[in-house]
Amino acid sequence: MEILGIDIGGSGIKGALVNVDKGEMVTERHRIPTPQPATPDAVAGVVAQIARHFSWDGLVGCTFPAIMKQGVAHSAANVDKSWIGTDAAALFQHHLDAPVWVVNDADAAGMAEMQFGAGKGRTGVIFMLTIGTGIGSAIIVDGHLLPNSELGHLQMGGIEAENFASDRVRKKEDLSWKKWTKRFNAYLQYLEFLFSPNLFILGGGVVKKWDKFSGRLSTQAAITPATLGNNAGIVGAALVASMQL
Repeated sequence: MEILGIDIGGSGIKGALVNVDKGEMVTERHRIPTPQPATPDAVAGVVAQIARHFSWDGLVGCTFPAIMKQGVAHSAANVDKSWIGTDAAALFQHHLDAPVWVVNDADAAGMAEMQFGAGKGRTGVIFMLTIGTGIGSAIIVDGHLLPNSELGHLQMGGIEAENFASDRVRKKEDLSWKKWTKRFNAYLQYLEFLFSPNLFILGGGVVKKWDKFSGRLSTQAAITPATLGNNAGIVGAALVASMQL
C-alpha cells in the first residue's frame, strides 16, 4: 500500500510516496523551503503544493515539530507560535480535501526506525534523536512509543538542549565538529543519566556527516545512525497514517 508521507521541519517541508509494507519511498522526495513566518495557513499551503506535485488525493501522513494530541498542536518548536491550539489535521484536510493524520516529527521517525531500520528487532529502552534545526526525541520501550517526549527542551545549565547542541547551533556559532561533538555528547550522557537507555538512534541532517563526529561519542548505551537517514520522518509519517486504517 502506498501513502503520501510529508515531513514538516523548521527549514524545509518534504514529501514522497511511501510503500508502507516495505518502508520504502517509491518516488523521489520533493522539498520546498518552510515559509517564513511558518504560520498555519502558509505551511498548509506548502503541504497542499506537495500533494499536488504527486497528484495525490488519498490518505496523507504528516509530521509536525510540536506536541501533537488528536491532530492538535500543543506547542510550536521552530514554527510560528500561532500553531499552539491549532487543529493541524483539520487545517491540512481543508487544504488538501483528503484525510490527513498528523504526528510528532521525532515520534514518526522513531516508529519508522523501529519497524524498518536500526531499531528493528531491538528491545529495551530505545531513544531516537533527530538532530537538525532543533533536537527531536522519541522514546520506545519494548516496541511501545511514549509520545511527545520533547527532550530537546531539557535544560542544560540554564539553556535548552537544542539551543546548545543542535545542528542549527553548530552552523550558527561556526563550531568545529570537535567542539560541537563535545556539546552533543554531554547531552547524550545527560539523557543516559536520566533514563538509562539501551540504544541511541541518531537521525536528521547531521547524520550525513557521521564520520565527522561519531568516533568522539561516548556512552554506555550503543549508538547507531538511523538506517533511513533523513527520510525517516517521511516514511514514519506514512507508516503512522497507515496504522489508522
